[in-house]
Amino acid sequence: MSNKNRTYKIILSGGGTGGHIYPAIAIANELKYRFPDAEFLFVGAKDRMEMEKVPQAGYPIKGLWISGIQRKFTAKNLAFPFKLISSLMKAKSIINEFKPDVVIGTGGFASGPLLNVAASKKIPTLIQEQNSYPGITNKLLAKKVNKICVAYDGLERFFSKDKIIKTGNPLRKGLLDVETKTLEAKEFFNLKHGKYTLLVLGGSLGARRINELIESKLDFLSTQNVQVIWQCGKLYYQQYKIYSHTKNVQVHEFLNNMDYAYAAADVVISRAGAISVSELCVVGKPVIFIPSPNVAEDHQAKNAMAIVDKNAAMIIKEEDLEADFQNKFSQLMSSPEKQKQLGDNIKKLALANATNQIVDEVVKLLEE
Repeated sequence: MSNKNRTYKIILSGGGTGGHIYPAIAIANELKYRFPDAEFLFVGAKDRMEMEKVPQAGYPIKGLWISGIQRKFTAKNLAFPFKLISSLMKAKSIINEFKPDVVIGTGGFASGPLLNVAASKKIPTLIQEQNSYPGITNKLLAKKVNKICVAYDGLERFFSKDKIIKTGNPLRKGLLDVETKTLEAKEFFNLKHGKYTLLVLGGSLGARRINELIESKLDFLSTQNVQVIWQCGKLYYQQYKIYSHTKNVQVHEFLNNMDYAYAAADVVISRAGAISVSELCVVGKPVIFIPSPNVAEDHQAKNAMAIVDKNAAMIIKEEDLEADFQNKFSQLMSSPEKQKQLGDNIKKLALANATNQIVDEVVKLLEE
């Protein structure tokens, strides 16, 4: 083990969505645990949620003026070359000033300029790719960085084989022992015993189509002896909070106690973002995925199918919700065998030690 008191300087960059931010924070927390004297700096995109979430986790952050290329031609794209040049200059000055020993990227636009500059200065670099289909930033960085930690098989199609280490995705602490917390969790959410609990997750900002589905199916759900913990997201909370006072439904903007939410649930309906999928594998409950169709390369459907193909979850596409939801949901609820089989199978796919393994790779880079 390397010198524990060595004051390493570590930059982490990732953001835009919770799926890029939480892995970066999980990696930082483990590094801090191993090297209590290390200095950390996060770099994100100026107007995105990392500027709020990272300081809440206790780390300093600097913002770059950067955003993605829009898929359709818009005026925003005209600003892109200027943003890129500005971000590269700012990244260069951050790196020259902070002098990091290692730079870690977890995806999202801000990590592009930063890792680019770090790699060109021969600073050791590692990226972590959460999805079964890599984002544009990581695809571009792959040729330059030293190591690539991935969560799915088959990424040799995009990345050079000798850089890939399959680790899984870093997860929030507290998810590894949810099965011991069921009673506490039911009390925490004030749930009734003797009813099934359905947990509905639409991602940190929310999912319009899932929210519309749940709203239209509340009567149906109550016929199924189901109570609902419904995380509707920041963008939709004002619209749906009225249902919190109806029977057996509680609406939350955001769930801070994710371990309790998972522990209380008997069944989960979720988007198929990479981090949600990894968490659900560790939690081991029956899941119905409703992938977001509005993401690059339809990667949520690919993430979900990687699980469904192993008979470890169900999937309903957005366009099939009207036709299929009630039927598929009631089939699942009426079959305890099916629930158990899905829960057992998804748990077999869990890579619960990911954070430690990624940090082991970072430590190797530091020691080289």
